[in-house]
Amino acid sequence: MTPAPTGDAIAAGGFYVSPFGSAQRAAGKASGAEAAALSRIARSSAALWLTGADAGQLAEVQSRRAALEGRLPLLVAYGIPNRDCGLYSAGGAADGAAYRAWIDRVAAGLADRPAWVVLEPDAVAHAVDGCAGVDAERFGLLAYAVGELKKHPKVRVYLDAGNAGWVQDRSALARALERAGIGAADGFALNVSNFYSTEESYAYGREVSAALGGKRFVIDTSRNGKGSPGGGSWCNPQGRALGQEPTTRTGREGLDALLWVKIPGESDGDCGRGEPARGEFWISYALGLAGAA
Repeated sequence: MTPAPTGDAIAAGGFYVSPFGSAQRAAGKASGAEAAALSRIARSSAALWLTGADAGQLAEVQSRRAALEGRLPLLVAYGIPNRDCGLYSAGGAADGAAYRAWIDRVAAGLADRPAWVVLEPDAVAHAVDGCAGVDAERFGLLAYAVGELKKHPKVRVYLDAGNAGWVQDRSALARALERAGIGAADGFALNVSNFYSTEESYAYGREVSAALGGKRFVIDTSRNGKGSPGGGSWCNPQGRALGQEPTTRTGREGLDALLWVKIPGESDGDCGRGEPARGEFWISYALGLAGAA
């Protein structure tokens, strides 16, 4: 079993809450009951997603701000080539060389400051389920990213492993994670941007952990307060709720933290019903999540 994080791995002040996040900006412009509801999101820490050419600069700025407050930044590195299998979150680096240079900038931006990094949501699970255009190079790129980030001893890396409703062959997922460098990572992440309950995610995580010799893991609880709507629905489903706020005090064996990796209220994209573009803060959806919690 990989040991639980200690020392510099968890800042004394907890996770960093940026005053410049989309939820914080929306709450600052609202009033009355709407402001009170949005504050339920704005007061909690959520991840900063690194997706573009400015990823290294953003990593530096966020980690510096967090360090000044004695807090821990949560970042998501999301730039793998053929990202999201070319679907809603298509994009990423143009090729392997561009990705390695991108990761180098992210790692350099963190320098010697502490941070937790969730690495490449969906990248491993898509490789397992046969996403077109994904080949063996992806595993090498992920392993490279883990290695570069882990050259910084205060950085913890959680390689994304999908969610409880996706890859059902735990052994196949474990083999893929091993090819992607999980051995050098601190653990894996589950339920990123999804809705499976903490109980479902934890049970799934324990099985994956066992297949990996006891690797630890984290769970995204940002929108899982009412669990999954079923039927594989993941794109802005209605009737969902905020989940448990971020904490490292999980009380569960092998579980390092409950995190808000997805920013509650940010759209999953246009799901064919006229929703805002991916990543755009959607006040009515945010209010629904907060009101149902």
